[in-house]
Amino acid sequence: MLKRYFPFLSWMTTYNRSQFYGDAIAGATVGIMLVPQGMAYAMIAGMPPIYGLYAALVPQVVYALTGTSRQLAVGPVAMDSLLVAAGVGAMQLAGIESYIATVLFLTLLIGSIQLLLGLFNMGFFVNFLSKPVISGFTSAAAILIGLGQLKHILGTDFDQSSKIHVLISNIFESLGQLNLSTLILGVVAIGFILVMNKISKKIPTPLLIVVLGILAVFVLRLESKGIRVVGDIPSGFPSFQVPGIQMDKMGQLLPIAITVALFGFMESISIAKTVEEKHPEYELDANQELRALGMSNIAASFFQSFSVSGSFSRTAVNDQSGARTGMALIISALLIAGTLLFLTPLFYNLPNAALGAIIIVSVFGLIDLKYPLLLWKSRKDEFLLLVATFLMTLSIGLIEGILLGVLLSLLLLVYRISNPHIAVLGRIKGTDYFKNVSRFAEEVEVDADKLIIRFDAQLYFGNKDYFKKELYKQIQKKGPALKYVILNAEAINYIDSSAAVMLERIVNDLKEKGMEFIITGAIGPTRDIFHDSGLLDCIGRQNLFVQTFEAVEYCNHHNTKSEIQERISLQSRTKTL
Repeated sequence: MLKRYFPFLSWMTTYNRSQFYGDAIAGATVGIMLVPQGMAYAMIAGMPPIYGLYAALVPQVVYALTGTSRQLAVGPVAMDSLLVAAGVGAMQLAGIESYIATVLFLTLLIGSIQLLLGLFNMGFFVNFLSKPVISGFTSAAAILIGLGQLKHILGTDFDQSSKIHVLISNIFESLGQLNLSTLILGVVAIGFILVMNKISKKIPTPLLIVVLGILAVFVLRLESKGIRVVGDIPSGFPSFQVPGIQMDKMGQLLPIAITVALFGFMESISIAKTVEEKHPEYELDANQELRALGMSNIAASFFQSFSVSGSFSRTAVNDQSGARTGMALIISALLIAGTLLFLTPLFYNLPNAALGAIIIVSVFGLIDLKYPLLLWKSRKDEFLLLVATFLMTLSIGLIEGILLGVLLSLLLLVYRISNPHIAVLGRIKGTDYFKNVSRFAEEVEVDADKLIIRFDAQLYFGNKDYFKKELYKQIQKKGPALKYVILNAEAINYIDSSAAVMLERIVNDLKEKGMEFIITGAIGPTRDIFHDSGLLDCIGRQNLFVQTFEAVEYCNHHNTKSEIQERISLQSRTKTL
């Protein structure tokens, strides 16, 4: 039981020197990445840069002890930061202290939601975030993040917005404040990052930009030319503080918290699953991952941090650098702790333009063009869903965009299961195979007195009328020679009460017209419903068959079923006949 909630106990007992070597290299590498990234992501969240280092401290240790993934790098990420900024920024709070206090309370809410969902094994909620919705939202959010960071590249001030038209208008209005020196420094920094990434992604380019930026400001006295720097950063660990409970803002914060909690978990679990495929020595537990993220965020809120989740880039580096256990995250946190204790004065001359360049390059890498093109070629409906989510996120807002995207994806799901695929079947010549006549037109035999139809979905109140309409359409096409209607029920895994009543009426109606209704291939749960609902008596026990060709043979010769055919076709959980 303890290992379930504290998975580090599984690897700690067999921990050895070779594992520590890999963890130490990976932890140091990720820690070095986290210093500039954490400070940059804090700026996205609207927080002072130091809070990015706080977010890279305690949460990493908590996840290392409670997470089931041994390579997932947890900490501040761009998307969560932007969601926090969009949600809390829209509340128009007075002063930075009020803003920070609200973010800390929001982090507590996010962690509590994740922990509760994990405790109640509700990890399946994340399945409502479909890939087209995620892709459309992520690309739109990346554009908003990148444009929002132009203030640090241009040396101007403008109000952030999660609406693209408002943000672009604010950017153009601020161009009168343009600082040429800042612009040159920002463009050079972006170009340098892009070139270095082309050369090798193993080079810690963000850290290199930070060091070069600090040196340039110090040596060339760039601060006197209007280039803005980070300034004083407090040293030392974050103090333990209970976040202020803000019940008056609960109504505004709860939708943001739910969105960030689910999106953060979705992002983390997808990254963790990708890495898990390379490591058969452990198994990922989605519900424990929820609990681990929840505990990490709750701990973060008590140590002055905004919300955290899994980072794709840092996880990839962590894995490639040799991380074998959660010890890598603990070593990474120790490096951050050393930075907080001894190195914060070195960041005084860090230009904001350097952090802005790091953010812009990293977030524009999130824009995915290949996936929409793939959908355009093969799945037009999902392509439209992606585009709709993208446009709504850009024009309406981040929280609203993803929520409306989820709603649209659910509506698309409802439409699909309300209008499922129906196939009319015919016998492949010389075989006992029955296939879709529209796919095998030249190879199938179709009897005039039989209609064989396959319904590829569950039967429920939402699609029963569609089933009935399509069935009678095919019956009418067959004409007066039709004597047998055979339903291949292999794909029907559930029939609700509304659909059961509908089936009973169809059976009775066909009887009055001199036709028999036969069912073949019904699976166990469906047979149980036939027994429990009384449909079996209506259809007739003799009209249930295991395979389609058996039903066709019965129609042709009225032969009696064998004992094994009888037993299998009528078997249910309550009776074996």
